[in-house]
Amino acid sequence: MSFFTNNKSDRSPGAINGNPLNGLCEKVCVQVKKVFDACIRQTQEENVTIVLKNFVPEKPAQPLTFISCRSTSPKGIVSNLIIDRLEEKPRQARVRCTVTLPMECIFVDANGVEGKAATSVSINEDIILFVPEPSIIPYQFEAVVSAVALDGVPAGADAFRCNVCITVILKVIIETELLIPSYGYCHIPPCQEFTQEVCSGFFELPLYPDSEV
Repeated sequence: MSFFTNNKSDRSPGAINGNPLNGLCEKVCVQVKKVFDACIRQTQEENVTIVLKNFVPEKPAQPLTFISCRSTSPKGIVSNLIIDRLEEKPRQARVRCTVTLPMECIFVDANGVEGKAATSVSINEDIILFVPEPSIIPYQFEAVVSAVALDGVPAGADAFRCNVCITVILKVIIETELLIPSYGYCHIPPCQEFTQEVCSGFFELPLYPDSEV
């Protein structure tokens, strides 16, 4: 079993039944990323040129035929960060930055050989977020990203032009030691191994037949 497969322990994560204070036993200090603010942006960028590199296999025969292209990591790269605090809105700021999304493109070359290559797409953000005041432990910006490119057409050697569907969640975070209420340590149940039990009917037979006449 696992936390969510027939595990009845009261020391397991899941929905709360009854009084939520029942079982609270301590205040614990945990090291976490505290999110002070976050927002999501979903957009379709048209006619984006994606340049390919790090080919596998190397030196594919031109021209290339586009198959698919999508992000390879949920972690975006935040760069060119500019923060301008707003006088009329205390602790809020105009945040400008570039978020780069690592991607992988699948293609077929002129010889019919399927290959892949690394690429990326960048999007500029210009938004308003809650930004904490300066402290010894500095705040940081993180981006959670996802993207898929559609209908790529050749745009010169080693490049495609396509429309890209992009999701970016930009967060203001600080690494903190946070005090939270706790029910104690989780009860870790034993794993339930997957089996198709093809022999279950056979193993349920008696070892010897009934000898009664």
